[in-house]
Amino acid sequence: MKKIMTVTLNPAVDKTYTTQGVIVGNVNRMRTVVKIAGGKGVNVTKILGQYGYEVAATGFLGGYSGRFIEEELVKRGAQCCFIHVAGETRNNMNILADDGYVTEILEPGPVISQEEKEAFLAQYDEMLPECGLVILSGSVAQGVDVGIYETLIMRAAALSVPVYLDSSAESLCMGMRAKPQMIKPNWRELEYIMGRRIMDREQIVESARLLCSEGIPRVVVSMGSKGLVSITGNGVLYARTNGIVPVNTVGCGDSVVAAYAMSYVDGETEEQAIMRACAISAANATTAESANIPLETARELMNKIIVEKSDV
Repeated sequence: MKKIMTVTLNPAVDKTYTTQGVIVGNVNRMRTVVKIAGGKGVNVTKILGQYGYEVAATGFLGGYSGRFIEEELVKRGAQCCFIHVAGETRNNMNILADDGYVTEILEPGPVISQEEKEAFLAQYDEMLPECGLVILSGSVAQGVDVGIYETLIMRAAALSVPVYLDSSAESLCMGMRAKPQMIKPNWRELEYIMGRRIMDREQIVESARLLCSEGIPRVVVSMGSKGLVSITGNGVLYARTNGIVPVNTVGCGDSVVAAYAMSYVDGETEEQAIMRACAISAANATTAESANIPLETARELMNKIIVEKSDV
């Protein structure tokens, strides 16, 4: 199997804080802080590297924060092929309160120049022939056209390289026009795609079936504590686990995408894939550091996954 390429157009240094609670308009003192390399595609890269898969990461990095991210990915065994930009890579804050609430404060990130965009596209085209799967994750950096994912998927399709897309809002909707092999919206993102409220799992399945009928082979919807649902032309799978006390849910969706990439490389069945994704995502939620999977926990959870199957 060729290497997996991850694309992160707007990475971040994630600072995870713990505190008793957050009160708007007041001084909020943090109890602890941990700084990690973040951004959706960076998280996917870290997990794939942790599990020993060959992964090449590209996108945009800049300044001190960018150097920090690159160093962390190299430690995980990833090949780094980022375009270094003039602006500074953003910093994000994840505040974990004792009452269970998670507050995220996300910076916009640097503005990417035309020259930097052209350098990225050239790098992407150069990497494609060596890759067996492309994963496009997260938001689009300022200065980059919102239709960039559609362009990247079409370029990969020209070389018969499958693409998994995990984004939101218009970058997701426009990327879907190029028919990626898989999309992984969460409940709220699926509502955005459909342009309406979705009230329950039945409506999630109905909406995902429609997307499959329009040419997307697999739609995986993450439903938080309610589990995962996967819809393909072969049927519907629903998976969940019980008995997990979540500490931090940031990175759980990225864990799902990374797990599905592993299953693709390993040639696993749809049922094996959703079980692995559910277990790794749940294990990620048990620790404060996003995308640093407690491997033993993930292995134990594989035996606790409940899977339901139905025909389309």
